[in-house]
Amino acid sequence: MTTRKHWLMTGAAVVVALGVGFGAARLFDSPPPADAHAEEEGHSAEEAPEGFVALSEQDAAAAGVVLTGVQRGGGSELRLPGHVALAPGAAARIDAPLAGTVTAVHVGPGARVRRGAVLVTLRSPEGAAARADADTAAAEAEAARAALARDEALFERGYMPRARLDVTRAEARSAEARLRAARARVAAFGNPGSDGVVVVRSPADGVVTRLIAAPGVTLHEEALQVAEIADTGRAELVFDAPPAAARLLAPGARLSAETADGARIEAVVIAVAPAAEGGTATVRAAATGALPAPGTILSARLPVGGGSGLTAPADAVQTVEGVPSVFVREGDGFRARPVTTGATAAGRTEILSGLTGAERIAGTGAFLLKAELAKGEAEHGH
Repeated sequence: MTTRKHWLMTGAAVVVALGVGFGAARLFDSPPPADAHAEEEGHSAEEAPEGFVALSEQDAAAAGVVLTGVQRGGGSELRLPGHVALAPGAAARIDAPLAGTVTAVHVGPGARVRRGAVLVTLRSPEGAAARADADTAAAEAEAARAALARDEALFERGYMPRARLDVTRAEARSAEARLRAARARVAAFGNPGSDGVVVVRSPADGVVTRLIAAPGVTLHEEALQVAEIADTGRAELVFDAPPAAARLLAPGARLSAETADGARIEAVVIAVAPAAEGGTATVRAAATGALPAPGTILSARLPVGGGSGLTAPADAVQTVEGVPSVFVREGDGFRARPVTTGATAAGRTEILSGLTGAERIAGTGAFLLKAELAKGEAEHGH
């Protein structure tokens, strides 16, 4: 009896042990939770597509992002920042013709001068030497001419052989050549006197915009500038234009400019310099009337078309990775779509390509989507 009881108790223990083992096996074999499975898959199902910001319309509105449509019409003028500038060749830098010490300055900044007006007087040892050389050459040439006249007379009377006359003629020609060279050198040096005094004159009518020379200053070969003269009557308008709009600009186009105080200036485009890589095109225009002083800041409106293209709010256009883009509503979010922009006027930007006109896009607050997109890409990079 005792033996039977022992075997019954042993069997019950085995059954209990088997039951516990079976339950534990079922617990560890259970499938992992969905979150763990997603983690093993590397979150591939949760990653947003490139250039996409997941955001419902309600959340977008709450964040300050306003949905709007693309319109047709408008964008018919280009806003150009610019200034009044001197025309090419209207400004001249005046250099002294040779080194020396400034003895007198005859004008001041802002002075209006005529062509040939004396600007500066200086004394130059080199100028005195050049004048002395010219005087010596003149004396030698005079002596050579006298010798030639004497020998020609002797030759006519038969007292001079032709060979000797030919030598005298060659010497006279050589003396004349030396005299011409010496006089040319003196002229290039500003015709200094025997004491080396040289006057520097204005090469054209204009206004002294800068004066560098001062009495007592010594000018050296590497620094001979004394003043700058500008013909303020030869001024023009210079504007900067975005590269995408360069094709809309051409010589002959009319534009209307405005100064900061509201003065209007009518002008005509005379030249367009293509934009360098990453830069802007330069537009030059001639005014049809009087112009303010060079350096005056202004802006212009340039008509560029009939206004039948697509336009979007200027706030809608954001630069994403260096490319103009708008955020188009797609599914449960917004996708950054590259576009080519044209003119901007009255708060709207012309869209030359990238949209069909049927899209709904982010207008006011689009910069928030740009910031969110940049944040998401930064986190993904880590």
